[in-house]
Amino acid sequence: MIKACDLKKSSIIEIDGLPHVIEHITQQSPTARGGSTIYKVRFRNVSTGQKVDQTYRGDDALEEATFDTKQVQYLYKDGERFAFMDLENYEQFELFESDIKECLPFLLEDMEGIIALISEGKVLTLRMPDVVELEIMECPPSMKGASATSRTKPATLSTGLIVQVPEYIEPGEIIKVDTRERKFLSRA
Repeated sequence: MIKACDLKKSSIIEIDGLPHVIEHITQQSPTARGGSTIYKVRFRNVSTGQKVDQTYRGDDALEEATFDTKQVQYLYKDGERFAFMDLENYEQFELFESDIKECLPFLLEDMEGIIALISEGKVLTLRMPDVVELEIMECPPSMKGASATSRTKPATLSTGLIVQVPEYIEPGEIIKVDTRERKFLSRA
């Protein structure tokens, strides 16, 4: 059992006996005294892709889905299929683009550190590393001395993801990106 206050994005919870992955969590703290924090959670059914919205109090207990984890490596893309390799036994498997939509902005060929969550021999979902290093392909030029405050600008990364970066970052630089928040962390 896991409490609602301990839920994280990409956690897998059983709802009506079926595994659901958490896509989005919002937290609301009531202003009245004695009110408990409310968590609004959007789940996605792992097998059907159907979305489910639920609301919980911080101390509500939820059932975690049982699954195995394996380290996998992303190999290549073939149309709408993405090939991965199990790093323990070197078996390859494919997942469809619709199954791993959340991971696509961070996938690079030959990338390791990805964890596959497996239940009953089927890959439920992939868990990306918390931080990945990506190259900046294009971003607007910086204007030196234009402002005394820190400003950001949009930068397009090698995977197509667009993040806000500090103004001093240039195209061609490698940066660290938080995969949970989709935010710039630092230069690599």
